[in-house]
Amino acid sequence: MRVYGVTGLKNSGKTTLVERLVTEITARGFKVSTVKHAHHNADIDQPGRDSYRHREAGAQEVLLATHQRWALMHELRGTEEPDLTTHLARLSRVDLVLVEGFKRGPHPKIETVRAATGTTPLAPAFPTIRAIASDYGDPGLNLPDRALPIFDLDDIPAIADFIIKETGLDRLQRKGSSLPPGVDWTPVGEVLERLKSSITPLENRLELPLLEAAGHVLAEDAVARRSHPPAANSAVDGYGYAFGTIDFRAGPVRLAEGRAAAGVPFTGAVPAGQMLRILTGAALPEGVDTVLLQEHARVENGLLTAGRPPKKPGENTRQAGEDMKAGQVALKAGAVLRAPDIGLAAALGIRSVTVRPKLRVGVLSTGEELIDHAQAEAAPALTPDANRPMLLSVLSRLGYVPVDLGIARDDRAMIRAALNGALGRVDAILTSGGASQGDEDHVSRLLREEGQLQDWRVAMKPGRPVALAHWQGVPVFGLPGNPVAAMVCTMVFALPALSLRAGAGWREPQGFEVPANFAKVKQAGRREYLRARLTAQGWAEVFPSEGSGRISGLSWADGLVELSDEARDIQPGDRVRFIPWTAYGL
Repeated sequence: MRVYGVTGLKNSGKTTLVERLVTEITARGFKVSTVKHAHHNADIDQPGRDSYRHREAGAQEVLLATHQRWALMHELRGTEEPDLTTHLARLSRVDLVLVEGFKRGPHPKIETVRAATGTTPLAPAFPTIRAIASDYGDPGLNLPDRALPIFDLDDIPAIADFIIKETGLDRLQRKGSSLPPGVDWTPVGEVLERLKSSITPLENRLELPLLEAAGHVLAEDAVARRSHPPAANSAVDGYGYAFGTIDFRAGPVRLAEGRAAAGVPFTGAVPAGQMLRILTGAALPEGVDTVLLQEHARVENGLLTAGRPPKKPGENTRQAGEDMKAGQVALKAGAVLRAPDIGLAAALGIRSVTVRPKLRVGVLSTGEELIDHAQAEAAPALTPDANRPMLLSVLSRLGYVPVDLGIARDDRAMIRAALNGALGRVDAILTSGGASQGDEDHVSRLLREEGQLQDWRVAMKPGRPVALAHWQGVPVFGLPGNPVAAMVCTMVFALPALSLRAGAGWREPQGFEVPANFAKVKQAGRREYLRARLTAQGWAEVFPSEGSGRISGLSWADGLVELSDEARDIQPGDRVRFIPWTAYGL
């Protein structure tokens, strides 16, 4: 949040100035909060009040609540007084915080000076003081070390103008949308809903041995063939017995001969009143329903003394089918089989599963200026194609089958041939470049005329032109040509749609809130995605440039900061949504 201070010596008019500034700045449409640093043991509570009595009784915090306001009082009780930054973190989000006091804080301040008090300005000793508000009437004060603006203490509009400009609040006064007029812009959320209703899952399925099924999407529920665990067993190393048959207070207990171990069960029954040595994972023999932990037993000459016996039957044991019983659904259709899923299925006796074939996704780059990166040295005037290797790598990482469709020039016949050549080889296609409506945007023109095109000027940054077509039944995602825009649009639009196409359902990434390590004024109208990474302290820092051609920012970043369509005035410490690459499966 933006913070500005009002400071000065005693009786210099600080409180009056803060009061008048709050009135002036809120009248201009800004939200303002204040922080007042009280001195000389001033208190906010009075003896005799109910809240005072609560505090005196030892309450760490007292929240005083009425129908008009609430106030939280926290007792320091000898601990160090919090600094201003700590206090600011407790405030709700506003446009400006005016701070009275905390004169040694690092925030910028305006100093009040009254002639009648004969006070000396603090400005020479405090470089954070940016201006003087005085009733001297003389246009200048004796500030030999620094030249500062000097305002009449009663000229509140001028002082407010100065603070608003100093803090950058003036930038928030620019209204309107960030989107150029004259175009039908489609919000990101609407595009996602249209994609969701336009994509159909593949219907193919096959039976695979369990060890070959990792990464595939389950086409049918996988049902447990046996229970896990298959039999009641011991959860610890110890001594087993039938609860209620032994009174450990009566003295040492006799041990039965033999023992039970995992895979080596005890044959026969354990006599009532005796205990059996049993190891972790061993099946409970007849006559045993409870296990005494080994650490709570002392054994001498075949007799056991219990230091801390179990308090109820069944302690330190696992029941048959406790994890899952035979006949239960272990894994639901639509699940992408991961290593833990394979382990679960194996434990439940599942030998094979019915899955969908892995999704085959073609990647086609378009543009006269492009050349394959492996041939770039032979043509220095051309641009190495970054999008195709990047997107093929994304698909491979996600477990799809990437299909390289090469580079097509800005020629409608060549693009048509590339799309036709992919039929039967792929289940979806990503194209980059030519998705706009310019003279050389042949992809969108071809798909519009021959491929049932839906194209949108998406209200987002980066990556405005996005298209979806069906070429002979195969979904084609038309992505922007700039590498950053192509990558962001792939993650925002193509990845959830490809998941739906693969049979795994529509899956959007899970982000989380973190403090911003940057400042940004964002206008309303479009959703923005900033290349970002987390600092060691867990704050989101963003790549210095927002240009969609700066592919180095993708490598630098660990994910994206997503800013919603609404206007935002982001200051360091404000909460923003961070979506790591791992949330996209990368």
